[in-house]
Amino acid sequence: MNNDFIIRKEEEKDYRTVEELVRESFWNVYRPGCLEHYVLHTFRTNPDFIKELDFVMEKDGRIIGQNMFVKAVIKADDGRTIPIVTMGPICIANQLKRKGYGKKLLDYSLGKATEMGFGAICFEGNIDFYGKSGFKYASEFGIRYHGLPEGADASFFLCKELKEGYLSAVTGEYAAPKGYFVDEKEAEKFDKTFPKKEKLVLPGQLFEI
Repeated sequence: MNNDFIIRKEEEKDYRTVEELVRESFWNVYRPGCLEHYVLHTFRTNPDFIKELDFVMEKDGRIIGQNMFVKAVIKADDGRTIPIVTMGPICIANQLKRKGYGKKLLDYSLGKATEMGFGAICFEGNIDFYGKSGFKYASEFGIRYHGLPEGADASFFLCKELKEGYLSAVTGEYAAPKGYFVDEKEAEKFDKTFPKKEKLVLPGQLFEI
């Protein structure tokens, strides 16, 4: 693909446009409707939000993608608290998915996180896509997902070292930052400020309402 895009930091003037993009991208994917646009909206004032790693991708003067990063920790089995980051929501406009833009945005933003000195990232995603950017199953690093029973499928839980060897002496547990768990009633109120969309129950969704 041609480099017919730019990636820059999100600005306040972009907020609503980006929320609309995220809403369109995640609508009816993991649940009827979605929460991701509200998660993004609330995270911008959360102290764990990393403003320097809040990106949008533009093509032909239009925002077509976004990614954001949040501070997180691994609670190591030896009692240490290991600072890391997580990310998301990350998305590309529906009509431009599977054209290479997502990987370009991902690799750029991971590079910026590395430049800032962060040591590792844990994330929930599909290894078939994120593995192309160096993610591995978190279990390969000895990192467990909080609340997941032993032996349960953890193939969704991925990890990537941004500094080589950062997790070499670490085993422990990761829990998604609290900011990802929003009040669904407040999310519903927020969603009513957008154009009405139909919530559908579809095969493959992870959550019910």
